[in-house]
Amino acid sequence: MNAFPFRRAKRMTGLEISEIVQISERAGALKKAGRDIVSLATGEPDFPTPPHVIEAAHQAALNGQTRYPPTLGTTDLRAAVAADAGATPAEVIVSTGAKQVIANAMLATLDAGDEVVMPAPYWTSYSDIVAMAGGVARVIPCGMADGFKLTPDRLEVELTPATRWVMLNAPSNPSGAVYAADEIAALADVLRRHPQVMILADEIYEHLSFVPFTRFAEAAPDLKPRLLTVNGASKAWSMTGWRIGWGIGPAPLIQAMGAVQGQVTSGACSIAQAAAVAALTGDKALIEERRTALRARRDRVVAGLNAVPGVVCPSPDGAFYVFPDITGAMAAKGFATDAALCEWLLETAGVAIVPGRAFGLPGHARLSFAYADAELDAGVSRIAAALGA
Repeated sequence: MNAFPFRRAKRMTGLEISEIVQISERAGALKKAGRDIVSLATGEPDFPTPPHVIEAAHQAALNGQTRYPPTLGTTDLRAAVAADAGATPAEVIVSTGAKQVIANAMLATLDAGDEVVMPAPYWTSYSDIVAMAGGVARVIPCGMADGFKLTPDRLEVELTPATRWVMLNAPSNPSGAVYAADEIAALADVLRRHPQVMILADEIYEHLSFVPFTRFAEAAPDLKPRLLTVNGASKAWSMTGWRIGWGIGPAPLIQAMGAVQGQVTSGACSIAQAAAVAALTGDKALIEERRTALRARRDRVVAGLNAVPGVVCPSPDGAFYVFPDITGAMAAKGFATDAALCEWLLETAGVAIVPGRAFGLPGHARLSFAYADAELDAGVSRIAAALGA
């Protein structure tokens, strides 16, 4: 019997599960098969969800908050997000993770051929979401010499009449770069000259910055009518599996995003939203403790990697990733691509990291330091041994 001739939609051409997930799943499969694998590939804090957050979810379930929630989010969570952001509840949407917030925005606003400017390195899903929505990613390489940050001059050159959005992520995944207030203000000056362009500020790692952090909305409040701020509970409160993110933006945009969400998932999990309220409104001392722990882990990993031949690792200002230049190691080992070197490290050294090509900037690799010291030491030691340190 002939197999059914399955055909993908054209908009899905080239789209697959992200390389980050593929590598993490490959590492997991090798572990299950009995291999000794250290994975530094996943962007997930190893800290537990705070007890008061879990208790809030428990109480919500006991109290019957188990029905369909409003599409845009529960009243309590939208109010809490609005209060934190200096917005109104009408300017807030709650989604099943920050990724859905971004997808909602692109699907709600992009027509075929619309351009989205994004500095590289960028979080791997940005370009795929834009493509899925029919847009065109206009990528601006921003290397180590630029601090992995977009400059006003580069932005000015790349903006065209077709530009619909500029995407900024700080603290950055994968580089950990953070824009200072004056750097945001300089970018805002450029954007004021291009009133057709909307701004997406992905600030999901806001509470995990090791330097003073300024929200885009604070540095350029006059641009709020065309600004979408993306945030959520996943990273700072170790709630990745709870799947709660939110967007803050002008009410017409939020309504359009809600129309998309209403046809795809409806409202996010009601119990998880109750947990997110507890996270956002509760004592944030625990976040400071965890940020201190992450800073120590960062310093440990940066020092270890900079002792490895062919690796140059700058110290990130936020998030929980390092993004070293590995071109020297590639040349020394005879690998033409960062992906080939990373695959070799997984197979021969038993350590999983993600090649820079997944983030639009080849010649680098991303390592997460959101792991216990023993795992970090083991991973860096294996890399060092494999590369000849």
